[in-house]
Amino acid sequence: MELIRGRHNLSARHRGCVASIGNFDGVHRGHRAVIEGLARRGREMGLPVTVVTFEPHPQDFFRSGFGPPRIMGFREKLEALGALGVERVLCLRFDRKLAALGARDFIRQMLVDGIGVRYLAVGDDFRFGRGRGGDFQLLRECSAAGGFTVAAASTLLAGAERISSSLIRKLLAAGRLDAAAQLMGRPLRFSGRVMHGAKRGRGWGWPTANLSLKSMNPAVQGVFAVEAEVEAAPPLPAVANIGRRPTVDCTAPLVEVHLLDFDGDLYGRRLRVSVVKKLRDEKKFPDSKALRAQITRDAAQARAFFDLPVAAAAGAAP
Repeated sequence: MELIRGRHNLSARHRGCVASIGNFDGVHRGHRAVIEGLARRGREMGLPVTVVTFEPHPQDFFRSGFGPPRIMGFREKLEALGALGVERVLCLRFDRKLAALGARDFIRQMLVDGIGVRYLAVGDDFRFGRGRGGDFQLLRECSAAGGFTVAAASTLLAGAERISSSLIRKLLAAGRLDAAAQLMGRPLRFSGRVMHGAKRGRGWGWPTANLSLKSMNPAVQGVFAVEAEVEAAPPLPAVANIGRRPTVDCTAPLVEVHLLDFDGDLYGRRLRVSVVKKLRDEKKFPDSKALRAQITRDAAQARAFFDLPVAAAAGAAP
């Protein structure tokens, strides 16, 4: 799959495609239905599948960084889209200039002149352009002159509710991981290369593999039983803290993973963490002794969840 960062990196060979536009946070079952329909249409028309998305999330821009929590990071989103057969992703930087672009200009610059869209699938509630002035009806009005067809993407329901990123965020915030996983079609996951940290856990006998979330505000925070996949190896039981670690005053969100009964070097290796069960919320402890005692209880609770022997060793440093 090809990632195209910005309108300025489009070239003549990128023109001519079937496409959809959106944030695609979580790449859930509703998104999957849209992409699968696009892929079928692409095969019929002999055209590649393109997704147009935005970074940062538009609400992050309008709310000065306080947009909705993210279900997945940008890399995970690209991997999920690629697995569904998307051949190109045009990522537009959502900044002041893009926010000021009128809806008709967006259609002309991005969709017609930019990617040469021939078939466009969007939700019938999709809004775009300055002041959210563009909608499905405007796309239909402009489609003939622009040389493309526009279709309303089908809505997928879970019971009486529409499957959406917003609904999944609500379920995750409520700790309903299984219900969220059903709508996503997979567990909530984080991935990245293991980086060096402050090594506090190593000194306390609880070594952790640390994954940076960069500026991402994750849709869950707290302590969880997780399954950790080290590159292509089978998943291993683990316990993880996801969030800002208030006891040590960490301002950047982080995924700290302690692999149960694991002995090996993980620095620099890719780790994928699937969140299975919430154990507790994050909490600020009065001192490191209280924190260490709680970590011991968290690990014991995770061991019980995975049905592991209580007396097993805590593990060696990553």
